[in-house]
Amino acid sequence: MNGQEQLGFDALNAALKAAGEETRLRVLALLGEAELTVSDLTDILRQSQPRISRHLKLLAEAGLVERFREGTWAFFRLAEHGGGAEVARVLLERLDPTDDTIARDRARLASVRAARAAAAQAYFSTHAAQWDRIRRLHAADEAVEAAIRQALADKPFRSLLDLGTGTGRMLELFGPEIERGLGLDLSLDMLLLARDRLERAGLKNCSVRQGDLYDLPIGDDSFDVVILHQVLHFLDDGGRAIKEAARVLRPGGRLLVVDFAPHEQEFLREQFAHRRLGFAPETVSQWMAASGLEPVLHNSLSPEPGPDEKIAVSLWLARDDRALLATAARREVA
Repeated sequence: MNGQEQLGFDALNAALKAAGEETRLRVLALLGEAELTVSDLTDILRQSQPRISRHLKLLAEAGLVERFREGTWAFFRLAEHGGGAEVARVLLERLDPTDDTIARDRARLASVRAARAAAAQAYFSTHAAQWDRIRRLHAADEAVEAAIRQALADKPFRSLLDLGTGTGRMLELFGPEIERGLGLDLSLDMLLLARDRLERAGLKNCSVRQGDLYDLPIGDDSFDVVILHQVLHFLDDGGRAIKEAARVLRPGGRLLVVDFAPHEQEFLREQFAHRRLGFAPETVSQWMAASGLEPVLHNSLSPEPGPDEKIAVSLWLARDDRALLATAARREVA
């Protein structure tokens, strides 16, 4: 734990006591693989729900795991910050993944994941035709994703927050290159799809949870990059969402917005709950500037030619200049 957050004697003793029990160590190993509910853990560990709940309570009190809600469900994951999180990480690094107990638990975890995947696929199959209809209206996903990569290519980043994550595609796109990715969405069905996508991709460094874009459950200065991909047109107050996104950016961080340019496809409002039929370039740029960010890029991707009226896709990039301003102030003082 050299260079990491240290714990006082009592806190470290509590963390080790919490982890130093057979079932609780198995729980930690499982949460190192995936975010799980109490029901998931009872299925895997073949123990009663009250007993699993008590174990989770002790682990949470010791700072080894965290609990978060999605509707009526409660998910658990390894703690991400603090001395307890570091204790859990070190213990799991020392655990032999081929141990019979761990291997058996992982096999049962695979069954839980398979059930999740089946539910996600059922939802996707039901709604695929609707999504395909919208995709045909604008530039190909490959072109949009290439433009997103290009917009963020000027410097590497370690952490990504994807607001309105949907199926989790942005996390999948950048997950292999970052240390930490988090996606937020209000829809439990979309979170089901996103979690399945991330598990299939093996992206343990990325997670999703339910959250309100107007009131993010995240502290200030938390992420290097925040993305709002095809989200603003669903919102009543895009400026408020951008202001909240700017709040969680670290100094020098970047906010990328991807959405439709102005269009007249009224059926999207009537059938798909779009609040806004696209955005003029200056609209989003002004929201960014009003949130204390410096707009640095606007790009528009024309739709592919076809017999029907299509929609252009726009990208806006803004930067939090606090780091640059602080550097300039130090130079003036020197």
